[in-house]
Amino acid sequence: MTITVQPGATTAPAAGPVVRDDLTSEQYHADRTSISSSGLRAILAPGCPAQFHYDREHPAAPKREFDLGHAAHKLVLGEGPEFRIIDFPDYRKTAAQNERDEAYALDMVPLLTKEHDQVQAMAEAIRQHPVAGPLFDPVSGVAELSIFWTDPRTGVRCRCRPDWLPHRQENGRLVVVDYKTAKAVDPDAISKAVYERGYHAQAALYLDGVKAAGLHGGQEPAFVFAFQAKTPPYLVHLVELDFPALALGAARNERALRIYAECERTGVWPGFNDRITYLPLPPWAERKDHEEYTP
Repeated sequence: MTITVQPGATTAPAAGPVVRDDLTSEQYHADRTSISSSGLRAILAPGCPAQFHYDREHPAAPKREFDLGHAAHKLVLGEGPEFRIIDFPDYRKTAAQNERDEAYALDMVPLLTKEHDQVQAMAEAIRQHPVAGPLFDPVSGVAELSIFWTDPRTGVRCRCRPDWLPHRQENGRLVVVDYKTAKAVDPDAISKAVYERGYHAQAALYLDGVKAAGLHGGQEPAFVFAFQAKTPPYLVHLVELDFPALALGAARNERALRIYAECERTGVWPGFNDRITYLPLPPWAERKDHEEYTP
């Protein structure tokens, strides 16, 4: 299925870089004249332009699976939606469900009592970490600046919102920090998550943004992920992606930007296909069935 709309409906005239500290998260995400890293990742497989366009015009309702991460961000970064403590052990009772829904309606994050205790412990683990603690010191940086710039190759207006930008730069090098909560933070789990969720493309785009805005002080900036486990002892794993990963992330961004630019130009947002196509089995499944069922 292909979605067709009036071309250029959300395109703004090209402009120079802009850095703002007065935008709420809702205002930032509501911008229709620019595209973010999550939008670019949604355009590429396993997504497609048609799904991206629909989701942009029909924002999803809050998902409970993100509540813990939002609350942890609030405590670690000092920015984000307020949360409301739901004094119940779970959401099986109607009263608990009603309080949860009221919190969502007020743009608040509902947290069960045990979840509130959990995010408090997570924030404390960050504060006690020898590197992450000083890095996230409230007096040493700023959370969630909104950065807008125009990609010079495609003319597409882009945006990013780094979780944390320290005021102090190590040896003159700006470090862009992104905080993520995860089930597991061992190297294999993080490497898999980076690839599957396109975090290397996120890092590459954010580095483009801080450089376009001139926040890097003339030196090549660094991008560091602060991964934290959501289970005790709430381990923290700081990682910086290597150059090949960032180069591949940048290549993904360029492909997505060119697709997005063409969709905006023509007003045509393609789905997966508009005809019948041949579809093979996954290679691993084909090998398995050959070994099992063919002589």
